[in-house]
Amino acid sequence: MTEHPGTGTVGRFKKNFSDCGMDPHPSETWKLAGKRDILRIRGELLHFIRLFFRERHYLEVETPVLIPAPAPEPHIDAVACGDRYLQTSPELCMKRLLAAGYPRLFQVCRCFREAERGSRHLPEFTMLEWYAVERDYLFLMDECEALLRFLSGTLYGKEEFAYQGRSIRLSPPWERLSVEDAFRMYGGLSVREALAEDCFDEVLVSRIEPNLGTERPTFLYDYPAELASLARTKEADPRLAERFELYLGGIELANAFSELIDPREQALRFEEAQQQQIASGKRPYPWPGRFIEALSAMPPSAGIALGVDRLVMLLTNQASVDDVVAFPPETL
Repeated sequence: MTEHPGTGTVGRFKKNFSDCGMDPHPSETWKLAGKRDILRIRGELLHFIRLFFRERHYLEVETPVLIPAPAPEPHIDAVACGDRYLQTSPELCMKRLLAAGYPRLFQVCRCFREAERGSRHLPEFTMLEWYAVERDYLFLMDECEALLRFLSGTLYGKEEFAYQGRSIRLSPPWERLSVEDAFRMYGGLSVREALAEDCFDEVLVSRIEPNLGTERPTFLYDYPAELASLARTKEADPRLAERFELYLGGIELANAFSELIDPREQALRFEEAQQQQIASGKRPYPWPGRFIEALSAMPPSAGIALGVDRLVMLLTNQASVDDVVAFPPETL
């Protein structure tokens, strides 16, 4: 049914602003009104994410956003709030629940990171995290496949979607590419050479990532142990960590580990990360003692963090995260 002028959503906006003596055409209001369809899809996506995990017997939990001690990670900066910090991830609290006997957990929550802004980054963003005991990172690869196929099939009735001129197929098999093979294939050097030359991140972002997940999703797996401070190392090769990142359309969507559960080893890695923070001129975080203590009771587990804003970007064919959130920070 065609809406008459002044009776639809836009018409109501114009009338309300006119009644208040305000400009009836504020640019930010028009932009916000234009996001209605995408925000509706976003809401449906969140509903179906919860449905997926509940059907797989995961318990949805909520953990505090304001915490005393984030995990020290050299390339991630937490936002200080008084004598505490806004979480960069719910990871530490969720692992303490695993240690207390919860077998499967998931959470959709807000996370915060200092100085993160760009077409794929927001300082405040939505994260999906899930954990399963007695499982490893290979299990999480299978769950990623099942989750995305379920979401695309439920939303659009097919296991394929278009993103920025490319058609990405979600039906199996998905590509599984080791970090070493990716560096040799696209980077022109080995992982060890990249680490020695201190150019690992630069090569990954500029040469490798644009080639990942272009026609089907790619699992980039087996990272160097130095770049996975919370992950278990591979028994067959301790130089490598059981970690993967999931890419679609050249965009990193998720980061997963077979979890490190040795409290002594974790403490050593955190100490090294704190020293790196100090060397970079940063103030180290308080020591996450309760998390370290809980690790001694944590069973073998696997966990993953997936960026919801980027997932909405991909499934709605939007070029920027600004297009899939109601209020980018500059509009507040």
